Amino acid sequence: MRIAAPEFGPAPLMLMRCGIGALTLLPVIIWRGRLRGVLAMGHRALIVGLFNSAAPFVLFGVAVLFLPSGLMSVLNATAPFWTALIAYAWLREKLTGMQVAGLFIGFVGVSVLVAGGSRLPDVSTGDMVSGVAAALAATLCYGISASYVRRHLGDVHPLANALGSQLGATACLLVPGLWFWPAVMPGGSAWGATIVLGVLCTGLAYLLFFRLIQSLGAARAMTVTFAIPAFGMLWGWLFLDEPVTWPMLAGAAIIVLGSAMTSGRLRRLRWPA
Repeated sequence: MRIAAPEFGPAPLMLMRCGIGALTLLPVIIWRGRLRGVLAMGHRALIVGLFNSAAPFVLFGVAVLFLPSGLMSVLNATAPFWTALIAYAWLREKLTGMQVAGLFIGFVGVSVLVAGGSRLPDVSTGDMVSGVAAALAATLCYGISASYVRRHLGDVHPLANALGSQLGATACLLVPGLWFWPAVMPGGSAWGATIVLGVLCTGLAYLLFFRLIQSLGAARAMTVTFAIPAFGMLWGWLFLDEPVTWPMLAGAAIIVLGSAMTSGRLRRLRWPA
């Protein structure tokens, strides 16, 4: 995203990402006999596509114009905070003491991240605020999507849900993606990054993730998301020469801890409801 977004723009890039991801998933869905489940989703594919892919992808595409990719990947780990809050407000799920504490710790982590990131040489305070706001809005969309899927798509196979969400997202992004299509054709690096983003980071990533769900269960499979900040900072430092500072590491550690508490991963600690 960091390579391709400046040349494509957020909406055209994510139109390409979702479309390529859907094309990558389609042969596997047909081979597994799940295409009927995709068709049965109907209008629900548009809704889950909007909140699970189209809107958050575009918002992350905006955020990456202002923030280093490592910083943005850390903010991606705040999704469980919104998931817990939306489930509490919409599905009436109770928040335990540990979850409330995790929410507070996550807020502290974001504050540490913003304070440290604003001192990076290439990031102004205005850019930091804009990028963080866009990234947090993206993870808010993930929280809405999680509750919607639990309420309205519990009968849909995860693989069918994956393809349906990408088809729905492609439909949602078709008009804005074409409307904001860049006047100057992006270069080879941007096209290569876009193809990698669609095939590997969307299509193949979904297939691997749902394979994990089948073999390990959803709760254990979700723990892979806690590795995103570490790898995001690593690849940003290795390939894009992005700095990794102590405030970034501290903020990442605090956010991941809060995320683990909020999502119920630290079950050995028993807190009163």
